Amino acid sequence: MENKYNYFNNKPIPEIYGVNCFNDSVMKERLPKSIYKEIQNVKRGDLEMTHETAEVVANAMKDWAIERGATHFTHWFQPLTGLTAEKHDSFISPTDDGRVIMEFSGKELIKGEPDASSFPSGGIRATFEARGYTVWDVSSPAFLKEDKTGVTLYIPTAFISYTGEALDKKVPLLRSMEAINKQALRILKVMGRNSKRVTATVGPEQEYFLIDEEYFNKRPDLILSGRTLFGAMPPKGQEMEDHYFGTIKERVADFMRELNLELWKLGISAKTQHNEVAPNQFEIAPIFSMCSVATDTNQLVMETLRKIAGRHKLVCLLHEKPFAGVNGSGKHNNWSMSTDDGINLLEPGSNPQENASFLVFISAVIKAVDTYAGLLRMSAANAGNDHRLGANEAPPAIISIFLGDPLQEIFENISRGEKGGNKEGDFIKVGQTSLPKLPRDLTDRNRTSPFAFTGNKFEFRMVPSSDTISGPNVVLNTVVAEALCQFAEILEKSNNVIDSINKIVIDTYNTHKRIIFNGNNYSEEWVAEAAKRGLPNIKTTVDALQEMVKESAVELFAKHKILSKVELESRFHIYLEKYSKQINIEAGTMIEMANLLIFPAANRFARELADSVNSIKAAVKDADTSVQEGLIREILSNIKGLKTKSDELAAELKKAKSLEDIVQHAKAFREKVFVKMAELRVYGDILEKLVDKKAWPFPTYEELLFKL
Repeated sequence: MENKYNYFNNKPIPEIYGVNCFNDSVMKERLPKSIYKEIQNVKRGDLEMTHETAEVVANAMKDWAIERGATHFTHWFQPLTGLTAEKHDSFISPTDDGRVIMEFSGKELIKGEPDASSFPSGGIRATFEARGYTVWDVSSPAFLKEDKTGVTLYIPTAFISYTGEALDKKVPLLRSMEAINKQALRILKVMGRNSKRVTATVGPEQEYFLIDEEYFNKRPDLILSGRTLFGAMPPKGQEMEDHYFGTIKERVADFMRELNLELWKLGISAKTQHNEVAPNQFEIAPIFSMCSVATDTNQLVMETLRKIAGRHKLVCLLHEKPFAGVNGSGKHNNWSMSTDDGINLLEPGSNPQENASFLVFISAVIKAVDTYAGLLRMSAANAGNDHRLGANEAPPAIISIFLGDPLQEIFENISRGEKGGNKEGDFIKVGQTSLPKLPRDLTDRNRTSPFAFTGNKFEFRMVPSSDTISGPNVVLNTVVAEALCQFAEILEKSNNVIDSINKIVIDTYNTHKRIIFNGNNYSEEWVAEAAKRGLPNIKTTVDALQEMVKESAVELFAKHKILSKVELESRFHIYLEKYSKQINIEAGTMIEMANLLIFPAANRFARELADSVNSIKAAVKDADTSVQEGLIREILSNIKGLKTKSDELAAELKKAKSLEDIVQHAKAFREKVFVKMAELRVYGDILEKLVDKKAWPFPTYEELLFKL
């Protein structure tokens, strides 16, 4: 009898890994040596793709895909919706004799032309201007997706308008990677290193919830908005701390095994999986890869999570705060920089030259994060994250850096010219003295820090779980590129590079050390201290998005050719509108749930109680029904509150929708509609605790969080 849990079909994992990915090893096997070599040069940016090379690659890719059952191909891209998009074309080409042949040209590989009119553009183009182009991203491997109906070849692409503006998340990401490469190489060159390329690398950890499909389908709020708009906490939440890293339930383990199989077949190195803090919350983490590839694979991870969950009659929730009262979900963006000759530029190293390089690049990050804290906060902003950031479970809305005490002490000693080298009596001087050996884990992990150094990388912990990691990495790459650019301009003019590096490290630390905080970011004391230090505390998405169009941001992105002013302004409008639409959907759903589900259920239960009181009094003379009558009054009082707040919310919603100015429109949703939603929820959640469980119209938190 076939074992339904044997997803690997008794095959060794190395035979399964990457079978659906047109990766480097497949290209090496299927392409002529000269073509393979040319593709590698194109990937590195040393050559442009020729038509002849594209034809050879397209033919090899087609043959590989068809051998594995593919009938169609698609250019896969990431429009400004934050999701992915695809338009499928078949390989068939009719012949004169009424038959077909399977064809795929180099032109079809390199460029597609989907209708761009229905994607958000923020005013860059009129609706009737439909032409847009998808362009093959050579750096990210093509892959196959299998479903019940067949197999399709997916080609990762960038998406641009007819006039060349970026209409997606990929184009600015690739531009930002080129910017950090250019500026980092300038630094390495003056330090005597011969690296040819510097790549930003990322390892994104993905948090998510799983709930039973049956319960999901009975919750309009989860279906329409991705989060519970009503829901009282059950007697038990996460306070017993028994879920984190706990035993994985068999149903979830079964889901995870199939998930791993699908990801491994795509060449995605899913490495770690475990129970997270909240009930029914989990995490998956891959191994590091190049920033653009990591962005593509994270999108695939999210898509695959949802797909595999459905096969197990589960639903995967990626919303940042699907349940009030328990931890929400984020995405830890582990970021570093590596050279083509195998050096991690954020690795402390063991000799003076490596230490000098390490301290320069760490200093650049410190300078960048402090100078552009508002932009980093903006990059992690969406409607869902507003519920999570600062909610005593995730980093606050204040950006700070955790270095760990050993590394901070080294910076302090360098900045003051104090002792602290390898030998007693040595003074630390950058590039001349080896630093004290730094352990990979400098101290206990500071889970409260939004931007923590963890030995050889920085962990940006504010990134929202449902969103692409593209935006945060565009900002991170760009701001660090700018800091490196400023350092390079000093070093390239210097007669003594080591002395200049020493001065850069000291000046940067003394100027920007306000951003460094190794303590508890959740505490009220830190909020007050951060204010004294002058660190921005941007609490809402509406406020955060405005950082994008400040003059300093426009100048920064234009200088490094990442985004033009027009492209920035279009994104500003799109993201504000997206925020407003999300709150509009949530508010409308709340009103319907209050009026059409909670109100009738509570009213019926109150009537049943009243009927029982009358029956008791008729049956028992002088019966004491004060408890029942008190409960009826309490229910009726909260029904009244529910209806009053529902009407108030509807009125505020109508006002907000009438505003035409995009900023005022979004502010009204945040400052008026959002507030009324919270007020309405209070009455709904109280009624849940008063009404008979059997009479409650939708599944409760107890069912959603503890029954799996």
